Amino acid sequence: MNKNVLLGVSGGIAAYKSCEIVSRLKKLGYDVKVLMTQNATEFVTPLTFETLSKNAVIKDMFGEKPHYDVEHVTLAKWAGVFVVAPATENVIAKFASGVADDMLSTVYAASPAQKIICPAMNVNMYESAANLKNIQTLKDRGAIIVEPTEGLLACGDVGKGRMEEPEKIVEFVDKYLTPNPDFRGKRVLVTAGGTVEAIDGVRYIGNRSSGKMGFAIAEAARDRGADVTVVCGKVSAMFPKNCGRIDVESTMDMYNAVIDRIDDFDVFIMSAAPADYKVKNKSDKKLKADKNTLELEKNPDIAKRIGELKGNKKLVVFAAETNDLLENALEKLKKKNADLIVANDVTAEGAGFNYDTNIATIIYSNGMMESLPIMTKRELADVILDGIITV
Repeated sequence: MNKNVLLGVSGGIAAYKSCEIVSRLKKLGYDVKVLMTQNATEFVTPLTFETLSKNAVIKDMFGEKPHYDVEHVTLAKWAGVFVVAPATENVIAKFASGVADDMLSTVYAASPAQKIICPAMNVNMYESAANLKNIQTLKDRGAIIVEPTEGLLACGDVGKGRMEEPEKIVEFVDKYLTPNPDFRGKRVLVTAGGTVEAIDGVRYIGNRSSGKMGFAIAEAARDRGADVTVVCGKVSAMFPKNCGRIDVESTMDMYNAVIDRIDDFDVFIMSAAPADYKVKNKSDKKLKADKNTLELEKNPDIAKRIGELKGNKKLVVFAAETNDLLENALEKLKKKNADLIVANDVTAEGAGFNYDTNIATIIYSNGMMESLPIMTKRELADVILDGIITV
């Protein structure tokens, strides 16, 4: 799930509470951008939100831009969830009527993201027939309404109209975006794809790994609250959003990228397919001879080295085999000092390279085995993460 939060702030006194919403969302690891109406800037300065969010505040449809994209469309696509807090009677009426005459209402109209509306207004305005009808219209269109609370309002009246407290709003957003936060606070490093070992200036040794399994694991860990970094070899799959990325080429590059960061992560998931050997007599120029002999030498074993250094950290390795699956996987599990290994026969239909599905057996360091039916790589990723939690 897209973890980006777009916060729309309209012109009500409750705008000051939105500062706390941004602060709390940032502490939970979400990327937050703030979109303000002109009236909202009379209550809170854009600089306040820029300082808290670490992003520029958007407020003007036609102001100077440092880029040339269609900003309201770009923002609409960027957001995983669109929160409007406070939502005044005026902006609620615009949203319900399809009016798009400023940046907030235009982005709202263009965004496919889940909308979460947090009304804030005088009790009589809230309870007016027009406003209640507009709110019901938004609900019917799929918007989630975080109902205001009752109490003393800024105008001095007492009744329903106080915007819900920031803590409650953030809890609501967090439960929507991260329904299972069991990896929150964990730093996860995933390797993905294959490595490239140069033969000469144009040729290389490689494999068919697409990166799909590694990216599925990264997405699953991200969606469960983890801070995820992916070390990418040669990949063809689409990189997951909201994850850090380190690009490498050779197995030695991947080895250095991972081992240099051994102290920075809690969980290491080695789903890449690094080349076991590199060309010792490689050439910087294209080889022209009719016949060439390549001399190979062993690459360092990334997972084995992590197993030697990991201490209490968790290590997951993979065994992609064509024969003697369980025997080879058990041997690899012990050799790498891993906590669990994901074994799959790449010759099985639906389990090889470039498939969106996999058939795997998970073997734990205590000897327990779990044979799984064919499932999507994303489904398998969650099973793997469940296993990490238990070991």
